[in-house]
Amino acid sequence: MYGWIWRHLPGNTWVRAFFSLVLALAVVFLLFQYVFPWAEPMLPFNDVTVDGGAG
Repeated sequence: MYGWIWRHLPGNTWVRAFFSLVLALAVVFLLFQYVFPWAEPMLPFNDVTVDGGAG
């Protein structure tokens, strides 16, 4: 997959490296802005049960 992306990016090695960095940052941004907030209510991390006491 990464080879396919690398072959389809325009330019020489430095330009491709820049575009791949921008592409990776865009993916991270989209994950944090849209995917993670959408999925967070479906995750069980807020269902914490603590026992009432030790004594």
